[in-house]
Amino acid sequence: MDLRPMLKEKTPDGELELWRVMVNEVKLNLSPGSAFHCRELGWFRVCFANMDGETTTTALRRIRRFVDQAREAEEKEVKRKKKKKKRWDSGLRLSLPRRFLTRISPWLR
Repeated sequence: MDLRPMLKEKTPDGELELWRVMVNEVKLNLSPGSAFHCRELGWFRVCFANMDGETTTTALRRIRRFVDQAREAEEKEVKRKKKKKKRWDSGLRLSLPRRFLTRISPWLR
């Protein structure tokens, strides 16, 4: 199973961190690819040979929910960063002395 987009760090430690999250939060033990000498980090081995259909369906739902929640959290973070206004951008006003305005008023018409 390709979970490369879920890695916070593209390192063996990052892969193990994702594995720990899967075990502790999702309650599934997917084997990290690095344990099987996979050349690319983020691939996980799913073994369902010893599961009945209902258990397999439940496991796949958990994985799907986990991936969807991670995507939603990432999308919210991206939106939050886009919405964040720069300090100089909000409420910018130009204030000039009256004497300056009277001098340039012919050009403003």
